[in-house]
Amino acid sequence: MAKKTRAEIREAIHRRIRRRVRGTAERPRLAIFRSAKHIYAQIINDDEGRTLAAASTLDPELRGKLNGAGKIDAARAVGRLIAERALAKGIERVVFDRGGYRYHGRVKALADAAREAGLNKDEKRRERREKPQAEAA
Repeated sequence: MAKKTRAEIREAIHRRIRRRVRGTAERPRLAIFRSAKHIYAQIINDDEGRTLAAASTLDPELRGKLNGAGKIDAARAVGRLIAERALAKGIERVVFDRGGYRYHGRVKALADAAREAGLNKDEKRRERREKPQAEAA
């Protein structure tokens, strides 16, 4: 049996996540796609199959501002822009779809920036619990 590529593994994880994550009219899905150079975000109503808002590093609004910025800074800018566009359309709450990527780096930066810009502001971010330390004998 052939070994799966990294992209095939990500696709399998994404399909598994999509079985649980569904965007509705009240709470659409914030979907992320990440390429080597760019990052894309869409707010999707899965009930109607419509994209309600979109932003990416290729967006004309961001294109001039991102000269020389790193990928994480660009992801933060996309997060702020997608939140701004969602709030302009009256969307305040979304369900986050990380697209099979780890919640780390650019994906985390985009999600955090969107949250700081006003999306899901009534929700608290779950913090990791500390592991109990084993007592020394």
